[in-house]
Amino acid sequence: MSRPVTLEGLEALLVAALQQSGASDHQALPTAKALTLAEADGIPSHGAARGPAYAGQIRAGRVDGAAKPEVRRLRSALMMVDVAGGFSPPALHQGLEAALEWLPETGSMTLLFENAHHFGVAGHPVERAAENGMVALAFANTPAAVAPWGGQKALFGTNPIAFACPRANGRPPLVIDSSTTVAARGKVVLAQKTGTALREGWALGPDGQPTTDPDQGAAGTMMPIGGAKGAAFGLMIEILCAALIGAQFGYEGGSFFEANGKQPRVGHVLFLIDPAAIPGSAFTERVEEMVAAILAQDGTRLPGDRRLQNRRHALTEGVTLPDPLFDQLKELANT
Repeated sequence: MSRPVTLEGLEALLVAALQQSGASDHQALPTAKALTLAEADGIPSHGAARGPAYAGQIRAGRVDGAAKPEVRRLRSALMMVDVAGGFSPPALHQGLEAALEWLPETGSMTLLFENAHHFGVAGHPVERAAENGMVALAFANTPAAVAPWGGQKALFGTNPIAFACPRANGRPPLVIDSSTTVAARGKVVLAQKTGTALREGWALGPDGQPTTDPDQGAAGTMMPIGGAKGAAFGLMIEILCAALIGAQFGYEGGSFFEANGKQPRVGHVLFLIDPAAIPGSAFTERVEEMVAAILAQDGTRLPGDRRLQNRRHALTEGVTLPDPLFDQLKELANT
């Protein structure tokens, strides 16, 4: 059974659950907003289901519920944001706000995030950047879930890539968001909780054989998109987000889901370019030419269209949560 809840009600419930677990307002509010927006967009693997895990990690001391991100400008167009062992959404918001102040001067900005936690829906930070007129590209490494091609031991994370750009005439930004695996790790964890089978081709069991059993998938590895090419992309992101920044590789950090264990302390990278800094740029008009060429073909749609449809529906109709999850959040919130 499931329970209907408004987006405002869900956000308030998540804020209370995090605060009662020891999170400050600075940590709880942006994190709850990120989880609620994921739920609204129809991405439950990154939504409210993460709330109990996040609360448990604060209580266990794996996440600093009072962390205050620190923004440092390393060069004119390069900045480091120390997530400080807290959740990533507050640091992503703070870093993006600072970058937007400096972009009129620099025309581009690279943001590096150290001591980070779960990036969340990678499409959301780049979407916010695009709403402010920027072209944005993001990468994040995650706890190990993918073996190098030909191997069996997980070394790389599911390591998402996200891109967004503004469009003309007030249209919502174009957003492309994908992990470097066939499915996100969170979908396996969600399948474990709901007792549902995995789709074929998502995961390999500990024996290296394909499996649809979520427990076997959680104990094994995730399949990279495009085989060896996807595994290579995963390696690229590990180097960008860990080796370059000084964060932990996926195999060095702990889980995003478990209360106990090592802190993840992974890294994120966000690249921003202001099209207005390019003389004679007709960027959004050129984007619309490509969009028109795509949509001129029957059966096509733009990346992110389904997510926006889900969001519009959720704004008026709310979302539904499985009863056990709703009850767990209520208990954590002490309401």
